[in-house]
Amino acid sequence: MKALVTAPFTDDGLSTLRASGLDVDYQCWLETGKLHLGDSLLKVINKGGYEVVIVEGDEVKEEVIEGSNLKLIGCVRGVPRNIAVASATAKGIPVITAPGRNARAVAELTVCLMLCQARNITAADRLLQREFLVDDFGDFAGMYKSTLGFELRGRTIGLIGLGQVGFSVAKILQSFEVSLLVTDPYVDDNKIAEVGAEKVELDDLLRRSDVVTVHCLPTEETNRMLGKREFELMKKTAVFINTARASITDEYALLEALKLGAIAGAGLDVFSMEPVDCDNMFLELDNVTVTPHIGGNTADTVERQSEMLANDIRTYLEGGKPHHIVNPEVLK
Repeated sequence: MKALVTAPFTDDGLSTLRASGLDVDYQCWLETGKLHLGDSLLKVINKGGYEVVIVEGDEVKEEVIEGSNLKLIGCVRGVPRNIAVASATAKGIPVITAPGRNARAVAELTVCLMLCQARNITAADRLLQREFLVDDFGDFAGMYKSTLGFELRGRTIGLIGLGQVGFSVAKILQSFEVSLLVTDPYVDDNKIAEVGAEKVELDDLLRRSDVVTVHCLPTEETNRMLGKREFELMKKTAVFINTARASITDEYALLEALKLGAIAGAGLDVFSMEPVDCDNMFLELDNVTVTPHIGGNTADTVERQSEMLANDIRTYLEGGKPHHIVNPEVLK
């Protein structure tokens, strides 16, 4: 079978796929600079005669599945929102994913953003790069005063969601000697106890936390769950971190909270419009650290996703059951 791989993949992962009998065509979107949206992937699949695709952000929608001869779909994301899973299931096509592939990477960036805000690293960098006059002691004193930060030790960190990323964040933060609060109705008490956290309701978490960090999935339930009311509950000295999804917040309410000083600052890796436009209003704020959705962007993530997908696909092609198949009913 011919396989099209547009997701970032290691040489070892590609070798495993080829050793499994696949004729692999590697067209990584990072190299081509293209994401296939709508029905554009259908044209590529049919022209190349591919029966297997492994994607990251490309859309494998219903029309792609219905109009092609796909036999297997791989997605290196944990939740394949870009795949029409129901359509694949109806046609008996397995959908294999890589849950948790970037959990550690996102967790480390989350803690990095906390530290950037706590120690005013972004503001200090801007001062040195653009404004600082080394021969003016008054300017130095003003800079030193304006970048006064705080240590994480002894602070209260509130985690909204304790899935794989949230859990990893909590484990990292244990070494910082912080107090942890968690709100997550879908996680049992044993998992919360494992990281030494206290389970609380959302409002209580917002009121008590020095840092609030978001790690829940984007669903109807969580859509814009953090708005004007919620930001007003937070301490004026609190920092807000979002490395999950922008849809969980009311971005306008967050922007106003930052402008008016309702909260002290924010670290953001996700936005409602991506790639981030140069006119994005968060870029104008000195109390915000922004990154362009790079939470999972590590070589380690690519290694994990390649190994997970390649091994599961090999297992499937050899007649076994993949570990991470979202529609196992197609195997019956």
